[in-house]
Amino acid sequence: MTQTPVAPTSVAPTSAVPPPAVRRSSMSSLRAYIALTKPRIIELLLVTTLPAMILAAKGLPPLSLVISTLVGGTLAAGSANALNCFVDRDIDAVMRRTGHRPLARHEVSPRAALIFGTVLGMVAVLLMGLATNWLAAGLTAAAIVFYVVVYTMLLKRRTSQNIVWGGAAGCMPVLIGWAAVTGSVAWAPVVLFAVVFFWTPPHFWALAIRYREDYARAGVPMLPVVATPIAVARQIVAYSWLTVASSLVLWPLATGWLYPIVAGVAGGALIVEAQRLLRAVSRGDAGKPMRLFHFSNSYLALLFVAVAVDVFVTR
Repeated sequence: MTQTPVAPTSVAPTSAVPPPAVRRSSMSSLRAYIALTKPRIIELLLVTTLPAMILAAKGLPPLSLVISTLVGGTLAAGSANALNCFVDRDIDAVMRRTGHRPLARHEVSPRAALIFGTVLGMVAVLLMGLATNWLAAGLTAAAIVFYVVVYTMLLKRRTSQNIVWGGAAGCMPVLIGWAAVTGSVAWAPVVLFAVVFFWTPPHFWALAIRYREDYARAGVPMLPVVATPIAVARQIVAYSWLTVASSLVLWPLATGWLYPIVAGVAGGALIVEAQRLLRAVSRGDAGKPMRLFHFSNSYLALLFVAVAVDVFVTR
């Protein structure tokens, strides 16, 4: 908030510009609220939304629809992430990976974070309903509730399969994007949903291997905390194969010749990375789980870019 200037008492008037300390405080507060939304996670969600819209429209949808859907998706993801930070503020404070988050550092009060996340969610659902359709809005609301209630509140602290089932919330953008364009859901977005669903465990378990001690200290039973390294690596390989297999199902349903080439090559590389981690763990080595984590990000982005490009190249 801008400070109201005090009337000058000397000949030389004071500046109406807020003092530097106040400006820094305002900017710090803004950065804290932005951090609550976890912008890096939102970027990945949007990468899956737009290609799904392009595939549904068999070309570029109206720009106004794209903007409305992406803005609504950003607000919805920001809402879910902010509410996740509110619920997890106790464990975030004891984990090295999350100790910098605004609630853990007391940069935002829990009450303010709860209000902020709730308002963002309400605005997101209303925007999606008015600017696209109410099916897309309903799916948006379901994604927020599923992530906050099912994953964060019910599964995360109770089962090692938390990210498997809770990760379904991160699959919703493909259904939302498709529904925003068509007003319905079809098999093609369901297949894309399955791709993201199977991709999530190896992606997140690779990160959880790196921060295993963090999760153990916080009492969160991520699979790498409760299972042996080789058992985790084997499941990562299994889910990587399921990811690639499900990605190829899209070819006969909705794409031309370009997509399966990219899906096959990128999928092969994903399996190689997963197998490399398994071999390292089998030798008693810690391996390089973050290499797989970062590559899995690139894999998913490349796959969905191929979905979009294929529409324009092969139509």
